[in-house]
Amino acid sequence: MTSAAEQRAPAGEPAAGSGQPAAANGTRRAVPPVPAVWPGAPTPLGARFRAGPDGVAGTNFALWAAGAEAVRVCLFDEHGRETRIPLTELTHEIWHGFVPGVMPGQRYGYRVDGRWDPWTGARWNPAKLLLDPYARAVDGEFRLPPEVYGHVRDWPDQSVADTVRDERDSAPYVPKGVVVHDDDDWSDDRRPKTPWADSVIYELHVRGFTQLHPGVPEELRGTYAGLAHPAAIEHLVKLGVTAVELLPVHQFAHEDHLLRRGLVNYWGYNSIGYFAPHAAYAASGTTGGQVGEFKRMVRALHAAGIEVILDVVYNHTAEAGELGPTLSLKGIDNRGYYRLQGDARRYADYTGCGNTLHVVQPQVLRLITDSLRYWVTEMGVDGFRFDLAAALARSMHDVDMLSPFLAVIAQDPVLRRVKLIAEPWDVGSGGYQVGAFPPLWTEWNDRYRNTVRDFWRHALPDVREMGYRLSGSSDLYAWGGRRPYASVNFVTAHDGFTLRDLVSYETKHNEANGENNRDGTDDNRSWNCGAEGETDEEDVRALRRRQLRNLLTTLLLSTGVPMLVAGDELGRTQRGNNNAYCQDNEISWVDWSLLEEPGWRALCELTSRLIALRHRHPVLRRRAFFSGRAQTADGLRDLAWFTARGAEMTEADWYAPAATLGMYLSGRDIPGRDERGAPVVDDSFLALLHAGDGPTGFVLPGPPWAERYEVVVDTSAEEQDEPPGTVHRAGAEITVPARTVLLLRVA
Repeated sequence: MTSAAEQRAPAGEPAAGSGQPAAANGTRRAVPPVPAVWPGAPTPLGARFRAGPDGVAGTNFALWAAGAEAVRVCLFDEHGRETRIPLTELTHEIWHGFVPGVMPGQRYGYRVDGRWDPWTGARWNPAKLLLDPYARAVDGEFRLPPEVYGHVRDWPDQSVADTVRDERDSAPYVPKGVVVHDDDDWSDDRRPKTPWADSVIYELHVRGFTQLHPGVPEELRGTYAGLAHPAAIEHLVKLGVTAVELLPVHQFAHEDHLLRRGLVNYWGYNSIGYFAPHAAYAASGTTGGQVGEFKRMVRALHAAGIEVILDVVYNHTAEAGELGPTLSLKGIDNRGYYRLQGDARRYADYTGCGNTLHVVQPQVLRLITDSLRYWVTEMGVDGFRFDLAAALARSMHDVDMLSPFLAVIAQDPVLRRVKLIAEPWDVGSGGYQVGAFPPLWTEWNDRYRNTVRDFWRHALPDVREMGYRLSGSSDLYAWGGRRPYASVNFVTAHDGFTLRDLVSYETKHNEANGENNRDGTDDNRSWNCGAEGETDEEDVRALRRRQLRNLLTTLLLSTGVPMLVAGDELGRTQRGNNNAYCQDNEISWVDWSLLEEPGWRALCELTSRLIALRHRHPVLRRRAFFSGRAQTADGLRDLAWFTARGAEMTEADWYAPAATLGMYLSGRDIPGRDERGAPVVDDSFLALLHAGDGPTGFVLPGPPWAERYEVVVDTSAEEQDEPPGTVHRAGAEITVPARTVLLLRVA
């Protein structure tokens, strides 16, 4: 009687060590002779084409696999025939060799041999072809048949299935790495280098942004080349955004449960190749062309003054937990790459995705930082937004702001100079860390999102929280030298309702995801304005458009870094789906036909006008927190708050139920100096935010605050007039319509 660990699956093909793959009819296929392999070098890691000894061209292969017993690099020709080459040199746990004659475009993978002992975390299986973690390009689609699992997926006793090694060859079913020659020095590129305080971020999906764009040629839609097309860039420039934040573009795989339902992972938060641009977004082929196409996209955006920020997923990979597939790291050194529990069969999961990368491990930290530097220095990107960044900041268990990951980033001469955005939470214990990241970082501020949503649906008990969020969230970030731009302010993101759905649905409608509407959050803080979903009631539709204007105006007038989501400025809807991660279709794609409707076109024009207003006025994008103190003898302060009576707010006013808030921003007391050392002076503004369901009177503050006020923005109007607008004298009581933002300039 053998134990489960000693059992093996019936062999459908010869074991990986045979070197002679079987043809479909059972005969042996001829394979080329194994080429010579020279010692090569252990650095850099990955497959790097170069000139070897005596100028001979070839490729150096280097793979860190600490506990492995043998490593073979496997080369594939255009017919899928495999040549296996042993790497016999081992330096500091890195297997390496130089193979003469291997040129750019060569497809390859690795087979790594070692112990099979899942109880101790050892899961080596040479029958599985593994993707190089440092592959610069990936050719082929990830499918998940049983052959790509290191264990016998359909073992009768599922409680021990992950302990039974599967001997079937996975090579026919997995993508291959591609050798890429990269000699681009970026000498002709000019990075925008937009200061944080001046930034306006636009979150978009490479495929979804252009898939329906009428101005982008059909063959380029949904690709890097499509995003680089003048028609796509024209919208970004007209809107006035300074950076695009791209949903994941690292090579990713689709989960099995989605493929079985006929769906895919559309968002891409399931990375498997941290150096390779996702091949499906390339119009120029997948045998290396995707690398150059991505670079050309970055250059085109830079030429338009737009930075490129990548949403990166270094917290977990597509290999999931012990029952997941063996695609790369799991088969190279499972114990080295992943955090394991005390029971080493199981994975520590701080991500909700089955596994967590073991960032405390030096070689894993090296993988991540090598990847980050590569995307900056060789691919031209300007920054990163780190998915579930708290998982990366964990030491052995707890989140630690002195963790190796954060320490390495802080001293790295390349990475400390680019934009770094944390999603400051994970799903583990103690993972919520909003406001806790060190000064080098900015953070997604979900407290801003929640507060603004609650204010405009009239659900806040008082206005204390709203005051903090409008003025830069000093309660969260005014420590350790951090600035207001540490807060990335957002009302919506890819995850959740679109802005239009936020005012059209009170409950999620995720039936299309095939999970019986169980997926996605129930904490939407939304209000449907009186009807659930789309409606023909014109009063409801008008109110919804007004609420959209309120939300966008609030976002773009708030101190901090605003982030918009692609299509929100057009009224894009996901039909109530608040978790459209698996919807690669019209539910997720930007619908450009909305610009043909006057109401949505007006919303887009207002968004563009608000961004332009923000760019013109430094008082709206401060580099330091407000003091709230009088700087001159007349008692004028840089920030003041007013009730509808025209009086400054008292302590009691902050705690009283209210739907109306007046915020005065002084342009006379802006800290800092311009590039020539002159004081920064700007106009002063009074913003009136009224979330009540009826009009209210508001007494405009008199001297020293102002003598007259000029209306700049009035969200109660469908069409916004360009200034100069209506002028009111100080001390007058004006009527603020229901659910309206008024922005008045001190005249």
